[in-house]
Amino acid sequence: MDRNTRNLTTRLLLAGGVISLSAPAAADFIKDSKANLELRNFYFNRDYRQDNAAQSKQEEWAQGFLLRYESGFTEGMIGVGFDAIGLLGVKLDSSPDRAGSGLLKRHSDTRKGAQDEYGELGLTAKLRASKSTLKLGTLLPKLPTVLANDSRLLPQTFEGGQLTSLEFEGLTLDAGRLTQVNQRDSSDYEDMGITRTGAKSIITRHATSDRFDFASVNYKWTGNLATGYSYGHLDNLYSQHLVNLTYVLPVTTGQSLKTDLRYARSMDDGGSNVDNNAIGAMFTYSLGGHAFGLGYQGMSGDTGYAYINGTDAFLVNFVQIGDFASKDEQSWQARYDYNFAALGIPGLTFMTRYLSGSDIDLGNNRPEGKEWERDTDIGYVVQSGPLKNVGVKWRNATVRSSNFGSDLDENRLIVSYSLPIW
Repeated sequence: MDRNTRNLTTRLLLAGGVISLSAPAAADFIKDSKANLELRNFYFNRDYRQDNAAQSKQEEWAQGFLLRYESGFTEGMIGVGFDAIGLLGVKLDSSPDRAGSGLLKRHSDTRKGAQDEYGELGLTAKLRASKSTLKLGTLLPKLPTVLANDSRLLPQTFEGGQLTSLEFEGLTLDAGRLTQVNQRDSSDYEDMGITRTGAKSIITRHATSDRFDFASVNYKWTGNLATGYSYGHLDNLYSQHLVNLTYVLPVTTGQSLKTDLRYARSMDDGGSNVDNNAIGAMFTYSLGGHAFGLGYQGMSGDTGYAYINGTDAFLVNFVQIGDFASKDEQSWQARYDYNFAALGIPGLTFMTRYLSGSDIDLGNNRPEGKEWERDTDIGYVVQSGPLKNVGVKWRNATVRSSNFGSDLDENRLIVSYSLPIW
């Protein structure tokens, strides 16, 4: 489906939904609708520590407004509805020498730094039959092969279509096509490319693609066991098959062991050299408010792991800054979480982790690369009173590499408030 056809289809579906709203049909359409406004205040500071860094630091402060609306469905065999999302980012502090944090849209002439504001209005038409829903328009997919990124002021969005089916108990089916992406610091849709962070050694004959096809099936066997298979195909760039398993083993009262296993096979699609096998395993032991995690991730093949530029990667060692997915990289993670609800302070959480990667193939007879990252998160969400739902989170990270990439220290301070409108 080309872009003009898709936009016309979306408009027709939205118009059809409005026309079909007789009084009985409109009841569910309106009664089941909901809207909320999220206010997100974001301070970002990243200091580059390596010699001869192109930029000494990125430091910006911005205010985000995220208005989300979801309608119900009209009555009948096929219900019609629509969703809308309005996004606005406003600059509070920035300068040309400190821009580029991903919080704000930059001028086309980057010497001018960040724009004062930027935004997006997204509309999504939806059809429901039985327990299956088709959405056309603006999407924020959360699937193993395409995870929309929401780690800055405003989320990354896509244009396309997605069908989700829940016809059978425990079974979730998803399929669809994405045609354009709007990055988290942009208000313009564009074609999709491959993430080039790290040392992935990925070479492409086509810089971008306007078609990403996906399908996934997930089945929850029991309350503790779930498995999944996902397929992704970025036209002319790569194809990917991914399988995963999660199992929670109850040990005794208040204790459990969670196993999270993942494997992905990525191959070129005629326009690249993508060739990667990625395996990952994360084991987490929970004891009261404590959680102790240990993870391993391994890359093999001619390149590193391939995924759409700007998205999150479905990898156990994809963390605040790094993905530990360079060519031949082997990485380990140790993690600790604590939920202070166990001490009678609900809403307060703490996380810290350390990751180490090695054996990275840098090519040209260079020594193998190494890197490490240390992250710490502290967050609190007010549970009651006039400030209920106000959240504060501090995120700190340190990254160092032996002979490639950037050495950096990073701090993020996020204050958010979600206000239900109806």
